[in-house]
Amino acid sequence: MRFNPYLRYFFYIAWHWNPILALFTIYYEIRGEKKYHIHTTGEDELQSLKDIGIDVSHASIYMPVNYFILERLMREIVKYDQTKTMLDLGCGKGRVMIVAAAFGFERISGIDISKEFCNDAARATAAYNQINPHVQFTIITGDAQFYDIPEEICNIFLFNPFDALIMTGVVSNILKSQQGHPRTIRVLYANPQHKSVFLENGFTEIYHLKKLNYFEGSILERTVDN
Repeated sequence: MRFNPYLRYFFYIAWHWNPILALFTIYYEIRGEKKYHIHTTGEDELQSLKDIGIDVSHASIYMPVNYFILERLMREIVKYDQTKTMLDLGCGKGRVMIVAAAFGFERISGIDISKEFCNDAARATAAYNQINPHVQFTIITGDAQFYDIPEEICNIFLFNPFDALIMTGVVSNILKSQQGHPRTIRVLYANPQHKSVFLENGFTEIYHLKKLNYFEGSILERTVDN
């Protein structure tokens, strides 16, 4: 029964934040999970990673990006993008990858430190490919801090997955990729707590949205010409 995860998630958000935020979130969770035919609702304290000795001190707990923010960022980015490429840094169970595909992206990659989450994302993308085989998904288990951004990637999604230390390393990787292969890179950043790291490195905010003082999203852009 799919109600139980929603109920648990509702109480988690209501306890840590407030009931109004929880109601808003769960409404979009139920709507989004049904629309995209996936099961990604819930939170995870990453205890399974801690148990096997993986350092998650710089990572956020797993909570999927709210569909309200996610869909609005996607609706905005398709106005700019023609490359059809998307990279989700901290892809979790694959929610962003599936929604990106639904919005017309065709080469979509995700990386996450959790093998368990990557397996969930692989199942979700495999199910999507049963109906839409033209979309190319790539899922990598690894540390985003040390991930070299592929030259074909022009759009990157982040849902506040790291602290400022790791985010600084991620931005450095983005700049390195851009210098090696000049292009425009746009970052879709949900809950952009470390947006200043991007702005200090030459990115410009081209879109911003905020709802209920908790849901926030930005699109940041930086261009390096040939």
